[in-house]
Amino acid sequence: MPGGTGELKKLTITACTVQTNGDIQEGSDTFQAMLNPSSYSHQHTISYDKKVGFGKAAPTVRFSGIDEELVSFDLVLDGTGVVEGASTAVASQISQLKAVVYTYDGGNHEPNIAKLTWGTLLFYGRLKTMSVEYTVFEPGGDPLRAKVKMSFAGFMSDREESLRAKRASPDLSHVVVVREGDTLPL
Repeated sequence: MPGGTGELKKLTITACTVQTNGDIQEGSDTFQAMLNPSSYSHQHTISYDKKVGFGKAAPTVRFSGIDEELVSFDLVLDGTGVVEGASTAVASQISQLKAVVYTYDGGNHEPNIAKLTWGTLLFYGRLKTMSVEYTVFEPGGDPLRAKVKMSFAGFMSDREESLRAKRASPDLSHVVVVREGDTLPL
């Protein structure tokens, strides 16, 4: 395996918070997938402002901004005992997952930021959508297996965004200091 160690690594989702200085701090709440996704998608999008003038054959397309990245995947949660090490009930697994990515944090007034790690994937984002489809049940109706579809929108602190953008336009890098007595012609 090129670059790999051959050992099994599981998708891990860790709750994180943003400090006042812009640093991301990992919390203690973590969810580890018992079965890794069979695939995931990582979407990158750029927005453009299109202006069509009267009599023009084509619009003028100008850069507007880079949209957040999106990562999506499906997880299978199993409580049947068929999967090695999967003895936890599906409802408990879903509660643990929701505590990491979905539950509202009253101290920060928002749900947690999530750090997704698996192989070469390292992604910080916020849960955008989570859909749970229950597929196998006990005779009493308790779920034994579920498929969880998840989508995360990328997160970047203001400080990190500023560092990555490397802005060098004159309007942002040249500052004029006005002092008492200065006039507009100066």
